[in-house]
Amino acid sequence: MNHVRIGLVVPSSNVTVETEMPAILNRHPQASFSFHASRMRMAKVSPEQLAAMNAQRERCILELGDASPDVILYACLVALMSVGPGEHQRVEGLVAEQLATGGADARVRSSAGALVEGLRALSARRIALVTPYMKPLAQKVVTYLEAEGFEVSDWRALEVEDNREVGCIPGDRVMEAARSLDLADVDALVISACVQMPSLPLVEAAEQELGVPVLSAATAGAYSILRAAGLPVDIPGAGSLLRADSLQPTT
Repeated sequence: MNHVRIGLVVPSSNVTVETEMPAILNRHPQASFSFHASRMRMAKVSPEQLAAMNAQRERCILELGDASPDVILYACLVALMSVGPGEHQRVEGLVAEQLATGGADARVRSSAGALVEGLRALSARRIALVTPYMKPLAQKVVTYLEAEGFEVSDWRALEVEDNREVGCIPGDRVMEAARSLDLADVDALVISACVQMPSLPLVEAAEQELGVPVLSAATAGAYSILRAAGLPVDIPGAGSLLRADSLQPTT
């Protein structure tokens, strides 16, 4: 069985990604995974604290490089999307350069880039999304995705600024927001555009209830990690994105 070592760069107040990512990937039938995190200080999801957090990136990558990970995920979606269009490509490139300078060759992904990758894998063009952010930051996420070629037909901002509280948003509140969206002619629903807002138990159920492909920052991150590691994407119970390589029934 293949073993994949995952490095995670996470906000210090994030308690969800280190729970949901193992819960997803440990369902994989052909590989085992270990998870190794380095943390950037951030408590409030504000432009000022996000900028200060991003400034800690190089230290985190230096620390993770010592663990020789196979894949590194920069696990804060809004930290990159709030900067402006294309930021995930710039940061992933800078991280790869830093790793190469230190003699490491981990594949580099980000939650922001993974969401774009996952939506494209679903051939989604018209999308809807739920975010925990204050409306100005949520609008930046919408603008970022539109710059990547998606049409955001409807969206909700739950307006929770304290990142610790984001990690405690109940699933029924997220589902209530999802049900309030106009999903007519939508190709995909992003039920959580944030790796801190818990979503894993909701993805499969929402997909079945709402009748559209449903993904989250967490499931998109898992998809991107599996692609980076060269592993098949066939994980049950987490939405159609993570069944991308499953065998289709014959007719």
